Amino acid sequence: MSIFGKIMGAIFGGHPASATPADSAPSGSAPAPSGSAPSSAPAAAPAQTVDVAAIVDKAAAAHKGEKLEWRTSIVDLMKALDIDSSLAARKDLAKELGYTGDMNDSASMNVWLHKQVMSKLAANGGKLPPEIKH
Repeated sequence: MSIFGKIMGAIFGGHPASATPADSAPSGSAPAPSGSAPSSAPAAAPAQTVDVAAIVDKAAAAHKGEKLEWRTSIVDLMKALDIDSSLAARKDLAKELGYTGDMNDSASMNVWLHKQVMSKLAANGGKLPPEIKH
C-alpha cells in the first residue's frame, strides 16, 4: 500500500474512498464499470465526509508524553497515525505525490508534503479545521 494510502486508511478507516488519491488511479487499471460503487465517484462528490481533526487529535492524544503538531507538521501527522515518518518514508511520499523540488532540502519538502496531504484529504472528503490552509 502506498504511504498516502496508509494515511487515508488511518483517517478514513479503510472505507472505499480511501483506496487512492482523488486525482490518481492505479496504473494499468481498467475503467470502472458503469453503476460501480461510490469509490469511483469523482473528488467533487466524495462518498463520505470525515472530520480529520477529530480523528487525528484522538490518535495524537494516544501518544502520551508527545505533543504532536500535526496541523503544521507532516512528521507529526505521520507519527500520530503510527506511520513511518523517517526521512526515507517522507521521500517516498514526496515521489508518490509528484514532488519536483530538492529532496535534500527536507524542510521545504516537509512543508510541501503537509500542504499536499491536507489538500488531498480535503479532496477525498476530509473536513479540515479552518486554520489548515490547503
